[in-house]
Amino acid sequence: MTSFSSPRLALLCFVFIALSVDPSSAATEMVKRVCDKTSDYRYCVAALYSDPRTPNADAYFLAYISFGLAYLNATHTRDHISGLLRSPGLTDRSPGLTSSLQSCSRHYAAAIAKFESAYNDLNSETFSDLAGYSGGGANAAEDCDRAFGGSAYAPLMAGRNRDLKRLSEICTVVSKLFT
Repeated sequence: MTSFSSPRLALLCFVFIALSVDPSSAATEMVKRVCDKTSDYRYCVAALYSDPRTPNADAYFLAYISFGLAYLNATHTRDHISGLLRSPGLTDRSPGLTSSLQSCSRHYAAAIAKFESAYNDLNSETFSDLAGYSGGGANAAEDCDRAFGGSAYAPLMAGRNRDLKRLSEICTVVSKLFT
């Protein structure tokens, strides 16, 4: 069983595989079926087709793609939060902002761990917990939203949280292909 405990290793593997497949232009029936079951069809198609492997993906590989996209989103968001926390002046103005960002950082770290677990389950062909892992990603984004409690700084993370929720929803739908 392969472990993706290193975000850089996972990103490197993702990029290597992404560059090795020839993309086609038409949406596959599987992508249509998956995206029809999400709350934002256009976002789903755009997200999945941001990976050039998608046109040739079967259900198993589509799971890798969708969880990979969610993993990368969560990792980049956690890194963005770290940058905000190090930004001189931004957090000095509001101790509440610092507290909210620290909370979001913890929630995104938990989401990353869930997506790593999903990858490990895919590698071992254990599919029963995939939906739970994707739900964990959505919960992390919801918890990050709640950490701001409607403050003036809530929009700072709103878009990133919305994207993780959408990607997690795609992962949930893809997970159901295995039940």
